[in-house]
Amino acid sequence: MKNINLFKQIATIATKTNTEIFVVGGFVRDQLRGIEHKKDIDFVVLNGGISFAKAFAEAMGEEVGTLIEFEDFDTARFVFTEEETITPEHGEPYIKKHVLMEVEFAGARSEAYQLHSRKPAVKPATLEEDLSRRDFTVNAMARKVEVNGELGEIIDPFNGQIDLENKILRTPLSPDETFSEDPLRMLRAARFAAQLRFNLDDKTYAAIYENKDRLKIVSAERIQEEMMKLMKTDIPSIGLRILCDTKLISEFLPEVLELGGVEEVKGYSHKDNLSHTFAVVDNIAEYSKKPLLRFAGLMHDIAKPQTKQFVPGRGWTFDMHEHLGKKMTKDIFRRLKMSVDDTKYVMKLVRWHLQPIALMDEGITDSAVRRLIVNLGDDLEDLLILCRADITTGNQKKKERRLRNYDKLEQRIAEILEKDKLRAFQSPVRGEEIMELCGLKPGPTVGKIKKALEEAILDGVIPNEYEATKEYFLNIKDEYLKGVLDWERK
Repeated sequence: MKNINLFKQIATIATKTNTEIFVVGGFVRDQLRGIEHKKDIDFVVLNGGISFAKAFAEAMGEEVGTLIEFEDFDTARFVFTEEETITPEHGEPYIKKHVLMEVEFAGARSEAYQLHSRKPAVKPATLEEDLSRRDFTVNAMARKVEVNGELGEIIDPFNGQIDLENKILRTPLSPDETFSEDPLRMLRAARFAAQLRFNLDDKTYAAIYENKDRLKIVSAERIQEEMMKLMKTDIPSIGLRILCDTKLISEFLPEVLELGGVEEVKGYSHKDNLSHTFAVVDNIAEYSKKPLLRFAGLMHDIAKPQTKQFVPGRGWTFDMHEHLGKKMTKDIFRRLKMSVDDTKYVMKLVRWHLQPIALMDEGITDSAVRRLIVNLGDDLEDLLILCRADITTGNQKKKERRLRNYDKLEQRIAEILEKDKLRAFQSPVRGEEIMELCGLKPGPTVGKIKKALEEAILDGVIPNEYEATKEYFLNIKDEYLKGVLDWERK
C-alpha cells in the first residue's frame, strides 16, 4: 500500500463534498486503550455512505484497492490490496492479492429486524441514533475527522469510556432491544469478552440466555465468521464458556454442550470432557495462531458422549470416538456452511488425533511412522500440535513424560522423511507404467497393484526407490493378473 495519510485524505474529500464524517467503533476504543488499530476502520457519514466511498475510491485509484458496495445499507467498503507475483516450481507465474486494510463508510442509519427476518429494515438516522444501535458502549464512541485530518473530541453518549475503564461489556440500549435488533451481537459479546478480557454486565449476560432463540434468524455464514473470530483470540475458552453458560451455543453447536458433565459408576468417574476441550483449545492457542486448528481442538472429542461406556475391568471408555467424531464434524461443518477444504482438514485431524499417542504406547516403529506421514501429509505438524495440546493432566511428571515422547516422535518423523523421501509419497512405479507392462486398461487391478507397492514401501519391505519397486512389482504382478476381468485387458 502506498504511503497515504488516511485521515487527511478523508478530510480532503469531506471538505470538497461538504460532508461530516466520524471514525467510530473499534478504532476509537483501541485508541483509548493505547492499542494501534489499523486493519479495519469504520466511518459514519452524515451525508450518504456510498457517495462518499465512491469519491474516496476515485481519489485512491484502482491500483490501490477495490470498492465493494452494499446499496441496501448505504454502505461501501474499500479494500486496500497489494499484489505479489508467485512463481511456482512447476507452472506459470501468477499474481496473488493480499488484503492490507479495509475501510468501511456507512451512512448514519438505524436498523430493525422483523421477528422472522434475516434482513433488517434500514432508515437514515442521526449520529447518536447510529451509535445507539451499536453492540456495546465501548464500541459506541465516535470522533469527527476535522479539516486538517486530526480527530475531534470523543463523542460518547452512552458512557463507553467508563465501561472501558471498568472492563465491562454493556449494551447502549436495553440488551433485549440490542440483541433483538441483531442477534449476532450475542455471539459478539462472547468474542469481545475473550478478545478484550472484559466481563459482561449482569443484564447483558441474562439477556443472552433469554434471547438465545433469536439467533435462529441469523445465517450460518455470519455465525461461522463470528466463531472464527472468537477462535483467533488469545484465550478462546473465555468466550466459549459464555456461549455454554448462557446456552447460546445450543442454537448452532449443541454437540459441544453435550460434552459437559461427569458420570460416576461404582466409584469410577471420568473427566469433564467440556472443560478438557476448552483446555485443549487454549493450549493450541499457545502453540499456533491458526483459528481452524483451534476449531479442530473444539471438535476433537465431539463424539465422546455418544461412545461413552462403563466397562468392568476397564472403567470409562470412549472407543472409536475419533471415527464417529470425523463423521459428526462433517455434519456440523455442513450446518455451519464451512468450506470443503476446511471441513476435510478438521475431519482429518479429528480422525487421527489418537494415532500418535497410540504409536508411543505400542513402541514407535518405522512402518507406523511412515503410515502417519502418508496419511496426514502436510497436516502432520498441525496434528502433532493438537496432540500436544491434548495433554491436560495436572500431573506434571506425566505431562512432561508425554511431551518428551512427542519430541522423540518428531525426531523419528524427521529422520524417516529424510531417509525414505516420503514428503510427496506415491509408488515410484506409476499407474501408467503398470498398465503398459501388464497390458491393462485403467481399472481396479491397476489400483490393487499400485496399493500393494505402496504398502510394501510403508512396511519397509522395499526402499522408496524406483529400481527396487520395479523389481518387487515384476515379482508380484502375475499373482494379481490371474483374476483380471476381460474388460480390463487392452
